[in-house]
Amino acid sequence: MTPSDAPQSRWSDLDRPPLNLPALRRGLLVPGGLWTSLDVVAATGSTNSDLAGRAASLAEGTVLVAEEQTAGRGRLDRTWTAPARSGLFFSVYLTPGSVPVQRWGWLPLLAGVAAATGLARSAGVDTALKWPNDLLVTVDGEERKAGGILAERAGDGVVIGIGLNVSLRADELPAPTAASLALAGAVSTDRETLLRGVLRSLEQWYGQWRAADGDAAASGLQEAYAAGCATLGRRVRAQLPGNRTLTGDAVAIDGDGRLVLSSDDGSRKPVSAGDIVHLRGAEGGLT
Repeated sequence: MTPSDAPQSRWSDLDRPPLNLPALRRGLLVPGGLWTSLDVVAATGSTNSDLAGRAASLAEGTVLVAEEQTAGRGRLDRTWTAPARSGLFFSVYLTPGSVPVQRWGWLPLLAGVAAATGLARSAGVDTALKWPNDLLVTVDGEERKAGGILAERAGDGVVIGIGLNVSLRADELPAPTAASLALAGAVSTDRETLLRGVLRSLEQWYGQWRAADGDAAASGLQEAYAAGCATLGRRVRAQLPGNRTLTGDAVAIDGDGRLVLSSDDGSRKPVSAGDIVHLRGAEGGLT
């Protein structure tokens, strides 16, 4: 058997070691904490789909991590793929039953704030939020997408998936607008450190939000999201359901987590769903 014919081992890429499951469980599954179970699989289609399919039997705080996703999904059914062990691909199951359902729409934004604050501490990378659920980093002076968040109702709760490029090299990026923490100059790309940082931050923000009965203003979530949102203050184009578009200045995040656009006629219109494109100038190039 030649080296090229040899089967790939879990240590085949020494720059990308596998996650240490016992260590992660020791650090995250603590009495009285939010996280109740944590599993790591070598590969799966989608961690969100896996948890959603078992939602009826899951306890709150279930965490599923994949070393590789072969059919990861983003918003608008976009795919998310990356080399094995090059990033963090995980989903959590939350059941905020005491919070009014109409406030659950804040959960993907909460996950964004938690990821950004967790990465600032653990990776030393300034991560900005593109409404509603993209994680942006700066590479060579340009904003690029390093991660995304997808929240889906399942059973009595919500599955929240986070995908984050950690060690991808420039020649591995799926698109010129993509990035990784390594390319953004992260002080650490140790995935266990990053995962612990994000999950601990998520537990903190979720606890504050639930304690405030899902009130984004009272919990500080609305202010924190606005402070870290790269979309605010920009001219944007919202691509809305039904092939409609709306162009305006992004001026606020309202109490329901919607992006408020100021149109050229002076009216303000909230956007609750859609794809947001950052524009340069009045109708200039995309960012």
